[in-house]
Amino acid sequence: MNAPATVDAAALRRLRWRARRGLLENDIIITRFLDHHAATLGVDDWQALQDLLELDDNPLLEMLLGHAEPPEALRSEAHRRVLQLLRAA
Repeated sequence: MNAPATVDAAALRRLRWRARRGLLENDIIITRFLDHHAATLGVDDWQALQDLLELDDNPLLEMLLGHAEPPEALRSEAHRRVLQLLRAA
């Protein structure tokens, strides 16, 4: 992971709120991920997570479960790293 960025408490609260999804499964995975990794994510990882949260619920869940690959635009090293951490959450 790249060097941790300082994310203020307000930004983290906004991200947690944005991470609330229409599917309970996504909520659980993303919440666990944030609980374990929010403090250690670097700038690139934060951006990758925000990019992943732009996806619709079902495609995101398919990727989190490993049933689908991310679209071409979400295949950078940071996206892969965050997706791997999400899958392990």
